[in-house]
Amino acid sequence: MPWTRRNRPRTAGAAAVALLGSLLIGPAAHAVPAAPAEPSGGRLTDLVNPFIGSQNDGNTYPGAAVPFGMVQLSPDTGHTTGYDYDDSRIRGFSAVHLSGVGCGIGGDLPVLPTTGDLTETDYAKYAAAFTHDGESARPGSYRVRLTSYGGITAELTATARTGRQRYTFPATDKANVLLNTGQSLHKTVSTRVEVLDSRTVRTTITGRGFCQDTRPYTVHTLTRFNRPFTAYGTWRGDTVTPGSRDSTAPGRHGAYVRFDTRKDRVVEASTSLSYVDAAGAARNLRAEGGGSFARTKAAADAAWERRLGLVRVQGGDRTLRRTFYSSLYRSFLAPNIGSDVDGRYTGWDQRPHRAAGFTYFQNWSLWDTYRTQTQLLSLLAPREARDMALSVLRIDQEGGWLPKWGYGTAETNIMTGDPVTPFLTNAHRQGLLKGHEEEAYAALRKNADGVPPAASPYVGREANAAYLKDGYAPYLKGRPHTKSGDSDFDHGASATLEYALSDAMLAQMAQELGHRADAERFAARALNYRKIFDRSTGFFRARDGAGAFTGPADPAKSEGFHEGTAWQYQWLVPQDLPGMLALIGGKDGGTARLDSFFAYPQLLKDPARTAREVWVNGPYDYYNADKYNPQNEPDLIAPYTYLSTGRPWKTTDVVHAALTLFTDTPSGMTGNDDLGTMSAWMVLSSMGVYPVQPGTDTWGLSTPVFDRVDLTLDRRYYPSGRFTLTAPGTSSAHRYIQSVRLDGAPRDRTYLTTADLRSGRELAFSVGPEPSRWGTGDQAAPPPVGTPGALAAASRQHGARTPAGG
Repeated sequence: MPWTRRNRPRTAGAAAVALLGSLLIGPAAHAVPAAPAEPSGGRLTDLVNPFIGSQNDGNTYPGAAVPFGMVQLSPDTGHTTGYDYDDSRIRGFSAVHLSGVGCGIGGDLPVLPTTGDLTETDYAKYAAAFTHDGESARPGSYRVRLTSYGGITAELTATARTGRQRYTFPATDKANVLLNTGQSLHKTVSTRVEVLDSRTVRTTITGRGFCQDTRPYTVHTLTRFNRPFTAYGTWRGDTVTPGSRDSTAPGRHGAYVRFDTRKDRVVEASTSLSYVDAAGAARNLRAEGGGSFARTKAAADAAWERRLGLVRVQGGDRTLRRTFYSSLYRSFLAPNIGSDVDGRYTGWDQRPHRAAGFTYFQNWSLWDTYRTQTQLLSLLAPREARDMALSVLRIDQEGGWLPKWGYGTAETNIMTGDPVTPFLTNAHRQGLLKGHEEEAYAALRKNADGVPPAASPYVGREANAAYLKDGYAPYLKGRPHTKSGDSDFDHGASATLEYALSDAMLAQMAQELGHRADAERFAARALNYRKIFDRSTGFFRARDGAGAFTGPADPAKSEGFHEGTAWQYQWLVPQDLPGMLALIGGKDGGTARLDSFFAYPQLLKDPARTAREVWVNGPYDYYNADKYNPQNEPDLIAPYTYLSTGRPWKTTDVVHAALTLFTDTPSGMTGNDDLGTMSAWMVLSSMGVYPVQPGTDTWGLSTPVFDRVDLTLDRRYYPSGRFTLTAPGTSSAHRYIQSVRLDGAPRDRTYLTTADLRSGRELAFSVGPEPSRWGTGDQAAPPPVGTPGALAAASRQHGARTPAGG
């Protein structure tokens, strides 16, 4: 979760949850498999509350988008990332947003309806007042009654590449629509606005910045109104020029158009985007900008209904179902389509290319999403997940290196480690890289064994030279940054853990593809987490350039960990939990430390209160802590570590307590959503399956919060087309797994693989009021992966493994 300057403390908010047509509108869309009928009737889109996370720096947006759409047409109120539920004025409805990011980005072309003469050109000054009583939102649409300017109703909906607006003005001959090209959520470098004819305005916007300065990107827009305007003009700074048709300027800049609404009070407009050129925006508008507002809104709603219908739950109260489906909704907001309807897109070499046979996607919050959302999309949207993986490979082909945190057409270098490796090795294990395995492996090997050239804008594994030589990334406090973004040298300890995790996953892929020497080399590096273990403290600790442990010895005050402490990063060794646990006293020692970490005795007495008062502080309070931080990425896997200590019931206790942090109110998001990361955690943990080894296909088990979950799966990847999880009678009082059966056969292991999901049809949990011995056997926990021992075991038992989808 990248840092933001807006650090307001989180409040408890509303009461905690009681323990708990087409996929995309546009020709590049994939069809969604048919889903079974809603067991209890009603539309799933009625259960979604887009305002969840819009308060207390959850940083979500309530506006209109379709699944994975290029356009996210949503109100901006003055918050750094767009919309804040506590604000009372709207500056405009802009076309680009990212759900749950921690720094301002997007907000391109805020458009606002007004009346009267244009006297202000700063959107902070001409912003319109509104109240929540006059505001509503649902998947694919948004509506608000602006109380300024005589009262104007604004309605928004979207297709994949266009945003549709409908404004109902009071009766006036000065009904305006302001198109602000020069103000956004990031730094605007330069803009051009052109009034093409009496109904059409074209803009070109070049901007930059995400947490820090970045390479610029350019977005082209075309806005066409359903009726001619009576007047128009442009502004530069404070100067308004009526009748001006063409203007280019840095800074505050834009255009206005005017209508006479004394007889017809409704004005509609469609705005298309293209990251390639103006011709691309025009093609996108022709392909997706037709039809009425009502038809577009209905199509967006239907697209979301089909998407949400891939998961059908039974049990739980309506509040829990609303929270669940709202999380599922947010999980499908990103990554975003980056290619135009003709397949063209701008690559990271800043040149136009064409995607043939796949849809090109962009916006890669990989440090966040590789832990949760990546796996959820592999399960529920495998064809889109395949296209996303191919898009990342295109970045390497065209830009020269794999991404770390990519926005639009540029790398931001935000966050640390090597998140692209588990992202792509997960795709490989899920069978999503058929025909591209060696291409992906070559790019990952280059990334794992090298550092981008000095002239490259990418940082890659910035500390790799030292890591390959000494087995750890050094913590060099205060080292000057040579490139924009974050530096692995500022977070040497956590970078070491993340590199080692990635090495393990790449070792597995190398073995499966027959690159045995590489596999052995990467597997040895997968154990590098041991190089930063300080036996005097019993915790991981940063090392300086000379190899000495550095920073405070107290693990709660440790340095060199990105957005966390040594306590919180203790558990980020999913490739070798038995080996890590051996360092801290084995299963019993690990359990004792986990119990302290989760405040387990307090949790048993009052789970929700422990979650809110012991675990959670502020949304950006990452440091000086010895407790679980459920609202940030380094700790997302931690509750499932109990599976490896032989106490699987404690995983359920912790997971169900953490789920109480998600509610169906504006404050109901725990931390930033980070493009669906936290939402996907909620969805997966609620279903009782969670990717405990990111980068491979291992799903850890805990008790579902629903009696039944029916998944409709893509038959290209899951031959049965469905998978069902049942836990009859699950509740806060009956939350402990007594037994598990896969298609009727008893199963004592605390995990599944994707192969199990493909070959099976039903996973049945039996639950009860007390812990049982289920899952406590020596072979019950997920085994190591990508370590020397794991590769040897795989060779002995199966030979070189083939991908789960192969």
